[in-house]
Parts: sequence; C-alpha cells; structure tokens
Amino acid sequence: MAEWLYEDGVGEARAALVEGDHILEAAIEADGEGVRAGAILPARLTKIIQPGRRAIATLEDGSEALIEPVPPGVTEGGRFLAEITRAAIAEPGRPKRAIARAAPVDAVPTPGPDLLARIKATGIPVTRPAVHGGDRLETAGWSELLEEAYSGEIAFPGGGLRLSLTPAMTLFDVDGVMPPAELAVAGARAAAQAIRRMGIAGSIGIDLPTVNGKAERLAAAAEVDAILPQPFERTAVNGFGFLQIVRRRLRASLPEMLRSDPAASAARALLRRGERTPGAGTGLITAAPAVIAAIEARPDWQREWERRRGVPLALRADATLAISAGHVQLGPFQA
Repeated sequence: MAEWLYEDGVGEARAALVEGDHILEAAIEADGEGVRAGAILPARLTKIIQPGRRAIATLEDGSEALIEPVPPGVTEGGRFLAEITRAAIAEPGRPKRAIARAAPVDAVPTPGPDLLARIKATGIPVTRPAVHGGDRLETAGWSELLEEAYSGEIAFPGGGLRLSLTPAMTLFDVDGVMPPAELAVAGARAAAQAIRRMGIAGSIGIDLPTVNGKAERLAAAAEVDAILPQPFERTAVNGFGFLQIVRRRLRASLPEMLRSDPAASAARALLRRGERTPGAGTGLITAAPAVIAAIEARPDWQREWERRRGVPLALRADATLAISAGHVQLGPFQA
C-alpha cells in the first residue's frame, strides 16, 4: 500500500510517495524558496506590458509576478490581491517570475498550501518516520533519486536516460543496447517514471529510438499513459521517435530546485544525514567550501540542528571535495 513519508527537516521539508520500498513521487520544499502556488497576497501593479492582458506586479515580499490578465480597473501603482498560479522558477541567467492573476473579490490573504498540506490533500496516508532507527527514505532510494535529479543520468535495465533542462522544456534522451522497438518502450516507461518521481511539469520532450512500426510507437506511448497520472496532454510518437508531454506547472521540479543552488541543496542533504548519523559528541560536517559557506550563511540551520541532536556542530571546508562529496561524523575528532 502506498504512503507518503514526510520529514520536517533542517532547512527543508521533504516527502516521498513510497510503495514497496520504491519512490513513486518526491518533493522538497526549501526554507525561503519564495511565494507558493495557491497563495493570495497583496500586490501593487508596477508595469503594464500589454494593456488588458499582461503586467508586472510587486508582491509584499518585494518579489515580482507576471499578472495575466491585467485586473480590470487597476492602473499602474494600483493595489489588489494576487493569486499565485505558478511559483517562480530559478533558471541560469533569467529566473522566471511567478505567475499570478487577480484573486476573487471575496478572497483573503493566505500563504498557500505548504508541502505537508499538499500531500495530505491527496488522501493517501502520511507517515512521519522517526529520526532514530531505520531510514525509510534511504531504503526507498532517496539519495539515489537526488543524484539522478542533480546529474541527469538515470539508468534502467538495458539502457539509460539523460535529463537536460532547457528554458523551453525538459528533455529526456533515451539510449541503450536493446533492439530499437524494445528500447523505445522501456525508455518511455523509464522517462514517465522519472517525470512522476521528480515532479517534472510544463513542456517535456522524450527522444526515443526511431521505430518504423505504428504498433511499436503506440506501445511506447501507452507506457506514458499507464504511468503518469492525469491531467496531462501528449502527442503521438512521431516517425523520428519524439514524444512531447505537457503537464500543468505549479512549481520547480526536483532537478530545477537542486541545480538552481547546488551548494545549498548539498548542505541541507548533509544536515539530514547528520541528524541520522549514530554516535555522540560533536558533529562534524566536512564538505566543499561552497557547501560549508551555505551552512555558515544560515546560523538558524546550525542552531536547529544542534537543538535536535543535543550536541554542538562543527564545520570543516575541504577544497579537494566535490559539492556532492561531503561527509558527516559524530564523536571526538581533531580540529
């Protein structure tokens, strides 16, 4: 039976829908990641881009949102309540603003549903695993999932996926050693599973091996239909093996989140590992300088970690380590 595993961790909340020790879906909500989809917030119209259709508004936290359509009767400088329909998406060079619309006239300000509220709304049981004892998320493949999302390399029996983020869409390239028709089906299955597992939405492309037969192309598309929950739209697999999927996009996917700030993501993962590392005495996190700097920049994370563990936390930068290669130990150590 499927269940949500939820952790209110240091610096982030995390959840995974697990069935039979396999992660079907996963999400991370980091501290301070900005306004949430579904929030209703005071806003000020700051610039009309296209009269009646599109404008930019400044929200109460100082961030900007794209307003579509422009609220009737509101001019530049005017104030109104905005409903966030898509959270901001971090992208190299040009972050995408949040998207909003005018809230209903009877709406009241609300921060929008957090991760815990969203998974409870699914109606699937939610379990909060104990920090001490077996690590159920790790048993289900949590660290492996984070590595896949960060690296974009996703293996499956007989082949592999390469996940690429572009400003226009998320792309999956399928490669392997199986015959093309079998690889197309297996690749479509693996890509659909990854899309669900990592919360990938918006426009998505899957580049499958070219197969000539219509039946083989239909079989590959059927794998997507069987795995991805509705609602979504897709094209047929064309003669070149390309399949496009469109899912409603409310927030950043797991790959987008991890890659937008790799050092902070690695820092939070190490703090999680440190909560579960057995031992007594001082906790020591050794990591790349950028990761250590990310922890040092958040003294509230350090204080919360120390409160939960009941021991002091020490940090050590090691320039020889990759961002993903940090480690944790507890006990006596030489500074």
